[in-house]
Amino acid sequence: MRAIQQVAFGGPEVLELVDVPVPEPADGQVLVRVSRAGLNFADTHQREDEYVQRQSLPLIPGSEVAGVRVDTGERVVALVGRGGYAEYALAPADRTFPIPEGLDDGTALALLLQGLTAWHLYRTCARIRAGESVLVVSGAGGVGSLAVQLAKPFGAGRVIATASSPEKRELCLSLGADAAIDAAPEGLRERLLEANEGREVDVVLEMAGGALFDIALRAMADMGRMVVYGISSREQNEVRTGRLLKRSQSIIGFWLFHYLDRREHLEEPLAELFALADVGEISAVVGETYGLSEARRAQEDLMSRKTRGKLLLDPSR
Repeated sequence: MRAIQQVAFGGPEVLELVDVPVPEPADGQVLVRVSRAGLNFADTHQREDEYVQRQSLPLIPGSEVAGVRVDTGERVVALVGRGGYAEYALAPADRTFPIPEGLDDGTALALLLQGLTAWHLYRTCARIRAGESVLVVSGAGGVGSLAVQLAKPFGAGRVIATASSPEKRELCLSLGADAAIDAAPEGLRERLLEANEGREVDVVLEMAGGALFDIALRAMADMGRMVVYGISSREQNEVRTGRLLKRSQSIIGFWLFHYLDRREHLEEPLAELFALADVGEISAVVGETYGLSEARRAQEDLMSRKTRGKLLLDPSR
């Protein structure tokens, strides 16, 4: 089968299109014929072995796929952990879920990883309360675009999104944000306060790190909660505990893969997300589909902020 494999860590140039044997499922695994593989910013960290979990070589990247379960012929989405950039992938049976009729592969993939992440950011981590204001960093991204849409159904009051271009800010507004602002650091705190009608924000969903993290923290209200679920800038931050005590603020880290061992952390939220999509409450923003042979370019575009929404790989190309 065709697959993207790397035998060294480094830049996009380490991603090679190769032919490898179709994997054989072990107990508790299923084989999926992949129709679409999802791309995530985490893939770029894994490529350099700078992700939360250490990687081993050789590596076929890709943590999620949509396709057909070979043993049953059922359309499914699956969290595979690794091995998704390929024509076939092995998936744990308990992390494989049927795709509802009428739902396309791209939407199903977006709701699987990005949707589950957004769901847990609000429900498990921030525990948002009715009427609270929310700042969604990178509101045009895969997680951000769903977090913007889920905010009001989950009880939020005013919703503010950051985005890097006028087009992306327009997208955030079309998805339900009350305000969308430039994420450039200069003057960002002032723009945040103005966007929230002069008040500090209650909940911050943050995945950038660096200067944006520090500014968003300074714009957060007493008893506010910041949930950190990424470091796309690759700049880590330090926080003085006295500041948190003085303002009763919380900073919470979230990594979806810590929640994989209990199916109820996945199955019930995913069912809710599928139901919201079915009635039109949320709509996944599906971006470009790249051929498997274009995996390098896909990751380069993702890192350079040229993309929006959920990015996909088509193993047939």
